[in-house]
Amino acid sequence: MTGHRLKMGEIKDFLTGEFLDDTHDERYIQKIARLLVEEKGYSKKEITARREIIVIAGENRAKLKIDFLVSISEKICMIIQYGPGSLVTRQRPCIALSRIAAPYQIPVAVVTNGENADIMIGSTCAVTSSGLEAIPSKEELKKTASEASFEKISKERAEREARIVYAYEVDGSCPCDDDICRL
Repeated sequence: MTGHRLKMGEIKDFLTGEFLDDTHDERYIQKIARLLVEEKGYSKKEITARREIIVIAGENRAKLKIDFLVSISEKICMIIQYGPGSLVTRQRPCIALSRIAAPYQIPVAVVTNGENADIMIGSTCAVTSSGLEAIPSKEELKKTASEASFEKISKERAEREARIVYAYEVDGSCPCDDDICRL
């Protein structure tokens, strides 16, 4: 066991080729990576996986990982966060991450449990579609990005959003979750 996840050996990461712990969660994450490349038309270099981010909420700090950041023309245009179970409870922290992972509002935020997905407009939190098939293709994301304002996120707003991420992802995490590091 690794934390609270059953470790079943090692699995080769589809995007990087490195070997990772083979867990049920990692299998779903690899499924999403393959979907992005093989069905949605992204190149592997347009996808950043497992990007670490430091979240600061007052005196509290933690390091956690963003599952996928998808870039078009060197701008992050989509964030995808995986989590098992219900998607509705994962929507708000994903939106908050879309406001602190870059100095601007990432236009598209996606939450997925590997079987379903909710696709949201980053600036409004509105769910525009659901289902893995609804995750925007590269061409669809290019169109969305061309119409997006990439509004700069103020320092004050980023601090508030970081508190939301901390509350959901760190305070709400299992104490044995080894994907989160309280600093």
